[in-house]
Amino acid sequence: MSEHTELKHKLARAKTQLILRFPFIANIALNMDFLIDDTINPPTACTNGEYVKFHPEFCKTLTPDNIIFLVAHEVFHPMLMHLTRINGRDPKVWNMAGDYVINQLLSDDKVGDFIPGGLLDKKIHDAGGGTTDGIYKYLEENPDQQPQNMGGAGQDIVYHDGTDAQKAETEATMKVKIASAANAARMAGKLSAGMERFVGNILEPKVDWRDVLRRFMQKAKTDERSWARPNRRFLSQGLYLPTKSGENMGEVAFAVDCSGSIGQEEIDQFAAEIYAVKDDGQPSAIHIIYFDSSVSHYDKFERGDSDLKVKPHGGGGTAFSPVFEYMQEHNIEPEVCVFLTDLYCSDFGNAPDYPVLWVSLGADAAPFGEVVMM
Repeated sequence: MSEHTELKHKLARAKTQLILRFPFIANIALNMDFLIDDTINPPTACTNGEYVKFHPEFCKTLTPDNIIFLVAHEVFHPMLMHLTRINGRDPKVWNMAGDYVINQLLSDDKVGDFIPGGLLDKKIHDAGGGTTDGIYKYLEENPDQQPQNMGGAGQDIVYHDGTDAQKAETEATMKVKIASAANAARMAGKLSAGMERFVGNILEPKVDWRDVLRRFMQKAKTDERSWARPNRRFLSQGLYLPTKSGENMGEVAFAVDCSGSIGQEEIDQFAAEIYAVKDDGQPSAIHIIYFDSSVSHYDKFERGDSDLKVKPHGGGGTAFSPVFEYMQEHNIEPEVCVFLTDLYCSDFGNAPDYPVLWVSLGADAAPFGEVVMM
């Protein structure tokens, strides 16, 4: 029997075992092409999210349970969005971080047998908070903890080289697959607590976007001092110094996505936060810019205005650059700009001088600013 034929049989058995024992993983794996490729370098396995390639020489010495582990390992890279979320980070270290997360998860859930030489270290896993982003940061700050030889599946991620919009679409599609696979596994009574947590972490926001919004608002506050009322503490010393007038928030801009993918319920939620910022922060001005593929409406409210209302305008496609262009043309220079959007757009324009917060209903990556999920 040739190496290729033998490996095909091993992979078929692995799929069967996943279907019987781990249907959640199997559901995702069955939607990917399994290819045998003896030109892979390094000679292990790799995935681009649509296929998984296996090197026959590497797989020859693996046990059936090692093969199950390997298949699951490769499937989890696209499930964790490792192919799209690198965002300029070191590819090798990002791959390492992803391997630590996946190998710990699979080992804890007893999915096949861990392949000796792979990256499995609970101390490193926990030091990074059990997330790829956290472990990457830990490895970056502690280069002595980076293994010289990745072992196991090796450098096995084929990164997505599409546009931001294409990456966002890929991630959204994967999340739908994950949700569907999890539901099927639940109905069969075969979704473990560990996998349930994994699904929750992928599909549910990890941060309350309202908390992040309030943190941005705190940063926007300025320490203004007034000469109108001298500081009495220093008058006796012949010093005429200003008094602190209290923390006052500068100008804040809210960009409200009114394209067809944003519903009234989300608009209402965001409107409530705008009202809270107005009441709690007392910004000197609030700019509300409604947009779809262009700026469709603009309102400005000064401190003390009581008629602030949020009413959507528009309903077409989506483009972000017109918002920044509009603010530049109209000399709007906010302390911070907050977008409510699903981030499904490739037209971001250039990063402005002020900080940008993207409160997203969909994608979780932007070329600049901070993204938080609603």
